Amino acid sequence: MKIQKYIARDMPEAMKRIRAELGNDAVILHSKVIYTGGFLGLFKKRNIEVLAAIDPSVSDVPVPQYKQMKKNEVRHPILIKEQPPNKKSFDQPSIDQSVNEKGSADYPDIVKQLDEINQHVQAFGDLSSNVSFSIPTPIKKVVHQLAKHEIDKSIKDRLVKELVAKWYAAGENVQEPDVFKWAQQLLLTEISSYSFGEISLSKKYINVIGPTGVGKTTTLAKIAANIILKQQKTVGFITTDTYRIGAIEQLKTYATILDVPLEVCYSMEDFENATRKLENCDIILIDTAGRNFRNKKYVEDLMQVVDYKREMETLLVLSLTAKQKDLEEIYQQFSAIEIDSFVFTKLDETSSYGAMINLIVSCKKGVAYITTGQNVPDDIIQATPIELVNKIIEVD
Repeated sequence: MKIQKYIARDMPEAMKRIRAELGNDAVILHSKVIYTGGFLGLFKKRNIEVLAAIDPSVSDVPVPQYKQMKKNEVRHPILIKEQPPNKKSFDQPSIDQSVNEKGSADYPDIVKQLDEINQHVQAFGDLSSNVSFSIPTPIKKVVHQLAKHEIDKSIKDRLVKELVAKWYAAGENVQEPDVFKWAQQLLLTEISSYSFGEISLSKKYINVIGPTGVGKTTTLAKIAANIILKQQKTVGFITTDTYRIGAIEQLKTYATILDVPLEVCYSMEDFENATRKLENCDIILIDTAGRNFRNKKYVEDLMQVVDYKREMETLLVLSLTAKQKDLEEIYQQFSAIEIDSFVFTKLDETSSYGAMINLIVSCKKGVAYITTGQNVPDDIIQATPIELVNKIIEVD
């Protein structure tokens, strides 16, 4: 790692020099006020000393480029595209409730029998396993679907036990679509008690946190555009991401396009000053630094800059391309901050969606948004239970 010390008149000048010499991925390690020059201890000049570093193996994160405006051209704020008529909506599910209930009076007895053979349920996850009783083929197909999306074993076992019970309770006239609709309804029951959908805007401050590289700044811009254009509310930006130089420039670009004010904060005092400057805004969106989630100190640093005692809604942004174990560890590290709901990003970069269901159930948190690409503000959707379940259980 290359480490360089800079002495400048103020932080903006220091950042300009750091960017020029070390690039946009430079990290500020330490900064302090110093006094230089003078005569016999008098007339010293106030400067700032900044210690910055860059890892040569880290490449710059590209900042979106925008077409230069022509003279006298008026730039209109970003518009949200209408959904195509044939695109699947996120309405509440219309689950077919007409499944044959023949034999339903024996349902408790069947569940009891299933408990006795519960040792075989674990074998359901492996379709090649030989078990001592016949597993209906439609249920095997559901199990395959759950395994494909890496649904947690405890959730899968509960669903399979219920499906087998319903199968034998319903009689012989059950079709494969019925079984998939049962699975859909059971999975909905697992997650529907938690909060879903876009932020309520009942709190003035919306805070976005998460590890590095998950797309927090882009997500913040998408949320801001929706609030401005759909809710007709005024928005202000605060960023505490002063560690990676390019992050400030990226948010400045979004702020310019959306025509919203931006304040940069290095300390709690800066944060308090920023909130006073933006007090006339309806909603204030806070972008935080993405740091190595394995280092607990980095999470504690967030609490030294942002005043979490305020009325604030906090969104934890997680990438669906990450491993399940890493997602769980990220949540545990950031849980020192009160988290209201998840935002899942990079849906378009994976074909396995089970992590969303697993985290909702294990962490007992709902989902506000899912992002599906880099385009601002288009590639973001409100999360609903039926949308998440349909990613796992594909029902016509």
